[in-house]
Amino acid sequence: MWFIIFLSFFVSFLHHTSTSPVSPNLLPINLLDGFQNYTAISEFRLLNRRKLGACLDPNPYVKIHVNANSKLGNDQMIKVTVSGVLFPSENDWVGIISPSHANVDACPQNFILYEQTGDFSELPLLCHYPVKGQYVSNDAGYLGCNKTECKIRDQKGKCQVKTCSASIMFHMINIRTDIQFVFFRGGFQTPCVLAKSELHKFANPKSPLYGHLSSVDSTGTSMRLTWVSGDKKPQKVQWNGKSRSSNVTTFSQKDMCNSVLPSPAKDFGWHDPGYIHSAVMTGLKPSKHFSYIYGSKMVGWSARTKFKTPPREGSNELKFLAFGDMGKAPRDASVEHYIQPGSVVVTQAMADEISSGNADSIFHIGDISYATGFLVEWDFFLHLISPLASKVSYMTAIGNHERDYVNSGSVYFTPDSGGECGVPYESYFQMPTSAKDKPWYSIEQGSVHFVVMSTEHDWSKNSEQYKWMSKDMASVDRSRTPWLIFTGHRPMYTSCGGVDPTFVLTVEPLLIKNKVDLVLFGHVHNYERTCAVYGNECKAMPKKRGNGVDTYDNNNYTAPVHAIIGMAGFRLDTFPPQAGSWSTSRISKFGYARVHTTKTQLNFEVCSPNFK
Repeated sequence: MWFIIFLSFFVSFLHHTSTSPVSPNLLPINLLDGFQNYTAISEFRLLNRRKLGACLDPNPYVKIHVNANSKLGNDQMIKVTVSGVLFPSENDWVGIISPSHANVDACPQNFILYEQTGDFSELPLLCHYPVKGQYVSNDAGYLGCNKTECKIRDQKGKCQVKTCSASIMFHMINIRTDIQFVFFRGGFQTPCVLAKSELHKFANPKSPLYGHLSSVDSTGTSMRLTWVSGDKKPQKVQWNGKSRSSNVTTFSQKDMCNSVLPSPAKDFGWHDPGYIHSAVMTGLKPSKHFSYIYGSKMVGWSARTKFKTPPREGSNELKFLAFGDMGKAPRDASVEHYIQPGSVVVTQAMADEISSGNADSIFHIGDISYATGFLVEWDFFLHLISPLASKVSYMTAIGNHERDYVNSGSVYFTPDSGGECGVPYESYFQMPTSAKDKPWYSIEQGSVHFVVMSTEHDWSKNSEQYKWMSKDMASVDRSRTPWLIFTGHRPMYTSCGGVDPTFVLTVEPLLIKNKVDLVLFGHVHNYERTCAVYGNECKAMPKKRGNGVDTYDNNNYTAPVHAIIGMAGFRLDTFPPQAGSWSTSRISKFGYARVHTTKTQLNFEVCSPNFK
């Protein structure tokens, strides 16, 4: 059995958006503590906690116009024009707000509930969720007032009052609830309202959207399809002349976690998720192409999608892509609450791989959407991965940004999930686990047995998860699946620090005992690979082939090779000057892993889009 590692590069483009930190002294002092309950605080993330009012601007000319039908589609670019501006400012911006509750009219009835959280903001942001925002100066001619209109002329026809206008583009997907465009002055720190558009509704808020696949077992003959709709009535998936009704679930604010201080998911970050539909397609054949549609006559049908089943367990060959920490980023010049700048180009690169037939399945090992309590961003993420997850099995592991919250039962007491506590994650990504909030499982594809653990749930020696890992790995038939790959989110080895030594001391012996070949982790946002390592020591070093490829002969097994692959989207981590003694390769670039296995050889390849 040969284990081969090499690198591959291809050219793509840069999509980079960033947010600036907020100065704490600009926050209302009585609300400051509440912001410690979620991560990555930025100016835009705090809009729901700003005192909001009408601008002290006597200008009667200001207007905002939305160049879109009153009924919005599922995916479109929208041109927004502001006009009648007397003095353009670099702090002028347009935001899209959407109801925090599916029933917009119910919002004022909850006024007292918001006051109890210390939020005394005025409408519209009292009850509405800021989805995204964009500075008007993205129109290059705005600050210079290149587009003008005369509002008042004297008797001789000479212009006495001249105003400025500008246009910016927004990308918007169907999030089911009404949206409104608001023209603000004062930036993200001291916003006030200059003008509001009319409400815009989606043409079909019940439309079936964002279908994604996952494996339910190791046979390759059944696949689960999960999608989102605003309709709670069961719908259908149709494939290969067959049909199956969906099971329908959802979750509410009551399901979100909270503490003494309000979490975003429980309070100002909430957005109605609609309904999650799921159905299992059966009677398939492994490693074959099929197609499906989903929906109903009442809400409409999706486009027909061609997909491929993974190879069955024990078969010879498997090709899969793996990564962690991807998230999402806007397709326009907007800022959102939490942006992962590499996610769009990495997703596009993987979509090209799938279109070329280079992947049978995908493994996303934690930190999935980075919604972190701002629930509408799950829709953004599902939309982003549709070109991948609708065509091959998209398997996931839970990470800290899906599960962790104070006093919620997670191993680590950080507020990294923003109060989600794994509920949205397990609703959208239904893996073959034994029960809710036990998100560990194993699955076999081709010549590989995958063990997917949760680093965020109890892994101590007496825990249910530890006993399961021990039993599962001991039961692997290496004549059928000779490769054993172990995955989870938080790493055991990284030169960037932050490793939990108790986790390593507890779980690492299981890896060596069961002769795990390859360990894949995320959490750290770069790529790093170790030697064959155990107990912080190299047990074997790779041999270099003539082409520079690192090679291990696992017929003479010594220890697993660990790889951190958390470089799929989140802002990259830089390496310290001194790397670990066991570190053999380090790359701080966006990308993903491409793995090709047969029963005798495993090729591990790092693919990194080359940004210019």
